[in-house]
Amino acid sequence: MTKPTFAALALACLSFSVYAQDDLYSERFSACMENSGGVTVEMLDCIGDEHAVQDQRLNQAYKRLISQLSVSREHDLRAAQRLWIQYRDANCSFYADPDGGAMASIRAADCGLGMTARRARELEYLQSDA
Repeated sequence: MTKPTFAALALACLSFSVYAQDDLYSERFSACMENSGGVTVEMLDCIGDEHAVQDQRLNQAYKRLISQLSVSREHDLRAAQRLWIQYRDANCSFYADPDGGAMASIRAADCGLGMTARRARELEYLQSDA
């Protein structure tokens, strides 16, 4: 398989994974990715912008949830969140293979975005149980 063919196939797979999770992300992100034309810098900008949106969503959900908890449960959530952040950062750093080229940087950024969005949704869900 030629390098350009492999890159196109990998980009198609990444695009599929992004759009398969549309319910996690903003409409603005989907439009941005569609308009990126598969250009790495454009895609990274889209992912970075959406990561900021999802990080804000996560922080809001965390603050709402922690305000609903007893002191001991608050302590447990803080500890869990610190460990989750360490895991997310370590896990997504692994995707940033220095020999992986442009796709490695996109995969690493997509990893951080996806994990952050899923954690935000998880914390929102936990609010109903608090």
